[in-house]
Amino acid sequence: MSVVEYRLAELGYILPVPPEPIGNYLSASRSGNIMWMAGVGSRRADGSRISGKLGTDLTVEQGYEGARWCALNLLARMKLELGNLDRVTSILKVVGMVNSSPDFEEQAKVVDGASDLFVELFGEAGRHSRSAPGMAVLPGNTAVIVECVIEIK
Repeated sequence: MSVVEYRLAELGYILPVPPEPIGNYLSASRSGNIMWMAGVGSRRADGSRISGKLGTDLTVEQGYEGARWCALNLLARMKLELGNLDRVTSILKVVGMVNSSPDFEEQAKVVDGASDLFVELFGEAGRHSRSAPGMAVLPGNTAVIVECVIEIK
């Protein structure tokens, strides 16, 4: 078990089965020691989704949970691609897209669900630059989609 997976277990999580791409794209692409991870939606380990619009159907807390599940799904994809999460040396960039009602303004608090987990797992190497735009609609009415760029060894 990798150090990162041990920390996940301490937090009460196990990695879900990595989601398959739902279109004509790669789950990850790499150039040198930089890897771009395709966006994943807010899907729980049992396959159920956190769906709906923040500000109408869902609370900030529910969106935060959705973003955390996005991060867990990204970690599962990273493990599939790399074989071991300890090969991740830095989370460089996170983009969290939030399915938002027109008057919802707390996208940053929602995407903190992913950011906080990365920092809990990787410490300072988990701190990253980030964007958290609100979107009018996301595929399948999913609540949150998160993608990231990582540095690997």
